[in-house]
Amino acid sequence: MKINVRLILRRTAVTMAVVGSLVLGAATIRAAGQWTATEAPLAAPPVTVESLTAQLATERGRSSDLATRLQAMDGQTAELQAALGTANAQIQADTATAKDLTDRIAAAKKKLAALNRQIAATARQAAAARTVVVRRVATPAAPVAQPTEEPEHDD
Repeated sequence: MKINVRLILRRTAVTMAVVGSLVLGAATIRAAGQWTATEAPLAAPPVTVESLTAQLATERGRSSDLATRLQAMDGQTAELQAALGTANAQIQADTATAKDLTDRIAAAKKKLAALNRQIAATARQAAAARTVVVRRVATPAAPVAQPTEEPEHDD
């Protein structure tokens, strides 16, 4: 029985120590809360139900205004998207036209170059022909006959 009494005394002492530490902890927390409350009072008074109701009404009005603005912006966005689509289509058409014009200019440049070559060849031939004619005229083989004048006729 001696062992049972010691066991019971030990368990009782441990239980008392645990309960005492819990009571001491709770008292410390309560004292710290009271100390904080006395050292740091509330700067603003608590909010009343009436002030919360007024703030709610104000925020609802603001929310309604924002919803109206958002709807207007949605309409503007749709208009801008339509304009953007039209502009993109115009850009594509202009790009196709520019490509066509570029091709036409390239073809015209080729024709111009060919015409310039033909003009140059013709000019060379004409210069060669003039040179030949000038040489023939410059070195006559026979005396040149003078043209005779014809009498004038009145009709």
